[in-house]
Amino acid sequence: MNLLSIQSHVAYGHVGNAAAVFPLQRIGVEVWPVNTVQFSNHTGYGGWTGEVFSAAHIRDVVSGIEARGVMSNCDGIISGYMGSAQIGEAILDAVARVKLASPGAKYCCDPVIGDADAGVYVREGIPDFIRTRALAAADVVCPNQFELGVLTALDTGMMTGMLAAIDWLHALGVATVLVTSVQIDETPDDAIDMIVSGHDGRFRLRTPLLPISPNGAGDAIAALFFAHVLRSGSCAEAMAKAGSSLFGVLRLTAERGAREMLMVEAQDEFVAPSKLFEAERL
Repeated sequence: MNLLSIQSHVAYGHVGNAAAVFPLQRIGVEVWPVNTVQFSNHTGYGGWTGEVFSAAHIRDVVSGIEARGVMSNCDGIISGYMGSAQIGEAILDAVARVKLASPGAKYCCDPVIGDADAGVYVREGIPDFIRTRALAAADVVCPNQFELGVLTALDTGMMTGMLAAIDWLHALGVATVLVTSVQIDETPDDAIDMIVSGHDGRFRLRTPLLPISPNGAGDAIAALFFAHVLRSGSCAEAMAKAGSSLFGVLRLTAERGAREMLMVEAQDEFVAPSKLFEAERL
């Protein structure tokens, strides 16, 4: 399997492509990473160096890949942090190029906007671009609960609102929706949920709530879920595998007291999770 991954990148830590590429490689996926930014570290540290690349830069790199004549072998495209609406347009152009060369390819949009703790942390215009442009092009969308609420303007704090928001995405043409970091009225205080909705139904995956919330976890789960769903065709199975893998990584990270995910030390979790959680049908 070959995936084109257009996301941010950091030299230190694990967010964007630095969170997605290695897990995908460990499960046997060939990744073609295109970086939307190159930062020293993620912005959660408060200080960083580097730059956001231009849309022209993204188009140029994608054109170079296309010139190799390999786009017909691309099975999917995943996008994360965009940096600007212009970069978003370059991403959608890449999606169109891939789908023209490989009609069966799917586009997974991880709509990076923010989270419940930090609020919206992307540039002005990005949420609107995702809402009006990116979602309509996506086959798979992987928001966290906060991002789902921002995109749909619906209250996702209860199951009824959560499902209504998911249906809103389906009505746009999104075939598969994975919602992460879910804590609604039905979620126990010591647990955290993920909810997926696709052609095989709606399912929930519940795991223990760990005392850790590292940057990049959402990027890793979106990449793993996308690869697993492309392979198996089962939303429930893909969510169970991806969620179990990430839980194993985060559990070891919490045990070690590390700030960044211990992806190398816990890499076996990507291939064979030490604890496999099962999805339950909603």
